[in-house]
Amino acid sequence: MPRILAPLAVFVALGGVANAGIQISKPASGFTAKAGSSLEVEWKEGGTGPAISELASYQVHLCAGGNDGFVSFQDAQLLDQTFTATSTHAEVKVPETTGEDTPKNAYFVRMIATAKTGGTLTTYSSRFSYSGMSATAKFPADVKASLANFKDTTTSGPATKDETSAAANKPAEAGDFDVEYTMQTGPTRYAPMQPVPGTKITKKSAAPLFPTSGFTIAKSHLPIPTIVTTVTQTQTHKVSSVANPEPNAPHATDDMQRFLARWKD
Repeated sequence: MPRILAPLAVFVALGGVANAGIQISKPASGFTAKAGSSLEVEWKEGGTGPAISELASYQVHLCAGGNDGFVSFQDAQLLDQTFTATSTHAEVKVPETTGEDTPKNAYFVRMIATAKTGGTLTTYSSRFSYSGMSATAKFPADVKASLANFKDTTTSGPATKDETSAAANKPAEAGDFDVEYTMQTGPTRYAPMQPVPGTKITKKSAAPLFPTSGFTIAKSHLPIPTIVTTVTQTQTHKVSSVANPEPNAPHATDDMQRFLARWKD
């Protein structure tokens, strides 16, 4: 079964509330879910991190494994789902071929929320189990490796990880635009001022203004982008317009002249 990094994705617009952070309240600690049925996921305000009013959207992933080296599954997913601002519930059907019934508490839910100012807040549910998985279904090798020293009495998932940036929307300093784009870090990047086109075309060919950048062809779902916003330096070139003082060209007024003028071309 292939390993996928961004399954069970649910994108949700989060409304303004007073409390900070997110707590996943369902599935509950030690719960046993039934394979082949819908897994219910519920959440509420609480825990650590920015206020939900400071968050923009999030994904939800079904994961399995230890607190390190876990994976999520492509065959149990919801993609690009939009909820109302008051929604705190989602469901996804988990096939019998997703994973294994043992060990207990091998599963948990991960929520990755993206902040309006950049960065992410990653929250995990308590651990739970599954029953009714197919006898032929097997965990991927990396999941088995991460479960090698796992104790099935463990009910807590990985710790919350706050990578939001309160200063992501700060005014850009002049020097920010001088740093090469590929050398920048953080959720907000800065691009130099765009050049102004000339008044005449004198070249038959043009060389690239900037070097090309490397790329890797995606062979699976990709994680949430780490670059949230690109700010381009404000253009200083000024443009002014004036009215054309020349009078309109004369037009034929007689019906026959207008008819004949149609065929001049």
